[in-house]
Amino acid sequence: MHKPAMITSVRNANIQWVRRLQTQARLRREDRVFVLEGVRLVEEAFQAGWVARLVLHAPGLSRRGQALAAQFTARGTVVEAVSDSVLAAVSDTDTPQGILAVMVCQELALPAALDFLLVLDGLRDPGNLGTLLRTAAAAGVQAVLATPGTVDPFAPKVLRAAMGAHFRLPLRSLDWLAIQSLLPAGMHVFLADSGGGQVFTACDFRPPLALVVGGEAAGAGSEAASLVATRQDASRVHIPMAAQVESLNAAVAGAVLLFEVARQRSM
Repeated sequence: MHKPAMITSVRNANIQWVRRLQTQARLRREDRVFVLEGVRLVEEAFQAGWVARLVLHAPGLSRRGQALAAQFTARGTVVEAVSDSVLAAVSDTDTPQGILAVMVCQELALPAALDFLLVLDGLRDPGNLGTLLRTAAAAGVQAVLATPGTVDPFAPKVLRAAMGAHFRLPLRSLDWLAIQSLLPAGMHVFLADSGGGQVFTACDFRPPLALVVGGEAAGAGSEAASLVATRQDASRVHIPMAAQVESLNAAVAGAVLLFEVARQRSM
């Protein structure tokens, strides 16, 4: 059988497409795809049953990576060999890891009974968003809801920081009206607030709840504040800090609160 030629030009149509996907959130949304890099993440996506539109791999790929590429080929995925320079041109990292996949977006089903939600409001830092997704999965969150103004959950840096959480944790990008309609009656909403509310260790996090964590600079927006002000089963919560410290990093604050929920529910 004739072996397909290696792609050595960045002018190739597929290569141009991947380069645009890496930087254009709108194109990712329109095409319903995202780009994964590295054997570990691509392998996790494969094992979770997610579909790839295209897989690129470079010479020198590890045996584990070669086996993964062969599995995609067996599934009928388009798998292309590319030169090191071409992979470097489409990669979002300084040191490409030998394999890259364009994956089809999937929506994991929401649980029938919602009990523990994380709402991310206006997070702009991809690393923080990815870390919070990874932390949410580890803390037992059922689903994560991202409001408008939050960085694209399928941006390359978010995917790397999340370390596979996308394949285990239902994720939705919704406006506040849709979020409010999704919250079950009786679910308590806790808004993380660096300046006020109850001390987090004094809160009862055992009943069904949604935790709202705001952006890095200004915190949660006006719509989140309005929700807390008008909803009877809602309150603000804060993490006490030493004097002269204004706030914690959003991902750190979220992790502290999420694992307090997990701690209380494990007792």
